[in-house]
Amino acid sequence: MKIKKVYDYSNGRQIWRLIPTDSGKIIIEDRCVETKEAYFSCLDIHNGDKIINNFQLNEKYWVGIEKVYNDIIFFHKYVKPDMPGHKGIIAYDLITKELLWQTEEYNFLFIYGSKLYSYTQMFEGRKFYVLDYRNGDIIEELDENISYVNELREKSLSIQDFENYLFPISYWPDSSEKEPNRNLLEEFYKLNFITGSIELVNYKSTILLSYHKAIDGNGLENKFAAIDILSKKIIFEVTLNTRVNAYVPDSFFVKDELLFLLIEKEYLFVYSLVE
Repeated sequence: MKIKKVYDYSNGRQIWRLIPTDSGKIIIEDRCVETKEAYFSCLDIHNGDKIINNFQLNEKYWVGIEKVYNDIIFFHKYVKPDMPGHKGIIAYDLITKELLWQTEEYNFLFIYGSKLYSYTQMFEGRKFYVLDYRNGDIIEELDENISYVNELREKSLSIQDFENYLFPISYWPDSSEKEPNRNLLEEFYKLNFITGSIELVNYKSTILLSYHKAIDGNGLENKFAAIDILSKKIIFEVTLNTRVNAYVPDSFFVKDELLFLLIEKEYLFVYSLVE
């Protein structure tokens, strides 16, 4: 396996979310906690070319992404700052780089069958609506038929395409789960004085893994390594976080033969994985 850097990204702020799209792009959400501002960028997932950079909405901080569908980002606001409840829908077109539509009346639920399912919060319960995702127009009113909406939500979740993704799973040396490279991992765990679990992906002839080790009796160092299964040798390694106070999950994933590493919470490095 050859691991070769393709591109990197950083705007000097903490990266909060990475969202690959179904059209060969990746959305990056980064935030500045001090100034309370959120920024959104979009790259070509294969070469890192910037499609949008540092995009902001009128609401600078209390916003998030519900979903990216057909090159449209669906944003939400919050009912109250520091509270989890979502409010409203803002649709932004990545191709035209324009706001398509927005509403404060309806709230995003999911997309199924090219239709956007939403609701309005009433004093007791919710009333559901089907919207045209392209312009926000009402297609159908579902009143309070929550059982039907939940059925469609389950269907929408079941058809999400994660076929080309590989997300890490947790591995503990004393785990009873079947792991084809258990002996290799146990030896690696002991030799590197690892604490906590290993987050790993078995990718062709290589094990990709993230792990933590105690440093100076105070704090943890988070590292990434790629191990050739046949030779049992490390073919690539890098420090993801030099010093953290807690275990850092979700620091890497694989899509379309590309390895995505989040380093020091501010830098995205993307590598090609070639046999």
